[in-house]
Amino acid sequence: MSVAETKVYKTSLINNRRYLGNKYKLLPFITKVVNDECSDIETVADIFAGTGAVSSAFTDKIIITNDLMYSNYICNYAWFGAEEYNPQTIIDFVVRYNAATECGDNYMTENFADTYFSREDCSKIGFIREDIEENYKNGTINNRERAILITSLLYAMDKIAVTCGHYDAYRKGADFEASLELYVPLAEVNNNPSNQCFNEDANELVKRIEADLVYIDPPYNSRQYCDAYHLLENVARWEKPEVFGVAKKMDRSGMKSKYCTMSATKAFEALIGDIKAKYIMLSYNNMAEKGNCRSNAKITDEDIIRILSKKGTVKVFEESYKAFTTGKSDIAENAERLFLCTCFNED
Repeated sequence: MSVAETKVYKTSLINNRRYLGNKYKLLPFITKVVNDECSDIETVADIFAGTGAVSSAFTDKIIITNDLMYSNYICNYAWFGAEEYNPQTIIDFVVRYNAATECGDNYMTENFADTYFSREDCSKIGFIREDIEENYKNGTINNRERAILITSLLYAMDKIAVTCGHYDAYRKGADFEASLELYVPLAEVNNNPSNQCFNEDANELVKRIEADLVYIDPPYNSRQYCDAYHLLENVARWEKPEVFGVAKKMDRSGMKSKYCTMSATKAFEALIGDIKAKYIMLSYNNMAEKGNCRSNAKITDEDIIRILSKKGTVKVFEESYKAFTTGKSDIAENAERLFLCTCFNED
């Protein structure tokens, strides 16, 4: 009998995470449009996958996920990876990690003690992350089990972080009310063996893949995800870089998305031109000029329609939606739009 069988543990699902632009609440809207408008869909490519929420609605298909952030890639591999894993192994590790005390000083205590997390929790985070890597390197756990354990750690960190839902800043002087507790992610053991997960620039990836439906959910505005989630990215990569500034950020120069810059329209046009699919679905809200300058959409509706119309026939679907803001914007009548392009037959 394993130690875990005598211990109580909690479980988590893919949506148990805070994330900017998370589409989990919009899944009924997205799937209805796909079911009503698209036929013969066997492969879905989610090329700006984020947390993987949209991919989770298409697990009866072959799924291709991609994200520029390694922390999102590793979570997507945990949830959708084709490799099998042993659930009892995950349970045993989670129970052992939750029981760990006196974890000592490490990279996390040296850099993040009493910022986003207490010193005690930083000690535990550093110990757990190092232990995961050691067990992967010595062959005790496989790549999927490594990904699931890292995902469990990232979700646990996010649940107790003293932030406003991202890591642009921590709340100085705040009480650390909760302690780190890992949950067991209820990831499917036998995913479709043809599933693929990537950690690449979407513009480069689409040159090499094909799918019946390509779903696109790029950043809308100037808020770089690597800035908002630098700490989770740091722990996921576990390269132990130097950090700097009040927010304790690492060098993120290689993680910036061009969709958050003035070149977003040019990048989008190149992306659409290289996609090989029956259908392209773009999720893009109508912030336009309604927010503060950092929140305003980088690609205009006119450019979206112009670019997609070169590829096929375009329909637009809309649903009201409460947008994430940092508390500085009060956006009324915000809507999430789905631009569906039925591609011309290029044969």
